[in-house]
Amino acid sequence: MPDRDPVVVLFKGGRLPSWHQLSDGERTEFEETHVKLMLSVAREHDMTRLEGFRLIGPQGDWQRFWLIEFPALEGAEAWIQAEMAPPYGLYGHYEYQLSRPLEREPYVTWVTQPAPPVVPRDADPHIIPKLDIDRSSIVVLMFTRYRPGAEALTSEQRGDQQHVDLMKGIAREHGLMRLEGFQLQSPQADWHRAWVIELPTLEAAEAWVVGEEALPHGMYAQRSVHIARKWAPEYCASWSP
Repeated sequence: MPDRDPVVVLFKGGRLPSWHQLSDGERTEFEETHVKLMLSVAREHDMTRLEGFRLIGPQGDWQRFWLIEFPALEGAEAWIQAEMAPPYGLYGHYEYQLSRPLEREPYVTWVTQPAPPVVPRDADPHIIPKLDIDRSSIVVLMFTRYRPGAEALTSEQRGDQQHVDLMKGIAREHGLMRLEGFQLQSPQADWHRAWVIELPTLEAAEAWVVGEEALPHGMYAQRSVHIARKWAPEYCASWSP
């Protein structure tokens, strides 16, 4: 029986330096085998989304952030197991968290310049094209939680409405393209939610980050922020129906 809500794998990944010590032939062979395996998992478990982002500033071996969505937990488990399988899996950096999407309805009106729909690449995804970033937008990846004790305060004490009004104003001024959140199934010490905020320019992204930190609300939230670009969106979209 499918789960109540879709399960989204939040994946902080990258390739280890040892990957680049392989020959071109070895890398090609491992990539092709890996893609074949992952596509079989995607088909078997009805994967509904594969979306990647490349960090502008890599964090050690963490270079990309991925959203991988399945209708049931079994699909997420199968994906993680397959992704780490040798030989390809021996050369990767893997940090996985399972999450559920936050309700989108409260944020629909925030979006003033919706991102155009991605048209999947019209080719067999087993054939890997040259992959690159999408330069048409900037993505803010934000990992957050309330600081201890903040949730015991009233909304007025935290300045919640003031914060909402501020961020809506920034969204209008800078053309917010997308705002999407995910709630971790197992909260981590320094983050409970992940946010994907898409904006048209770096200036807009900077304004968004400044707004998130504005007082008083900013003092009650703990956050880690990374700037990224969408990664090969047309190819990734071809992996799911």
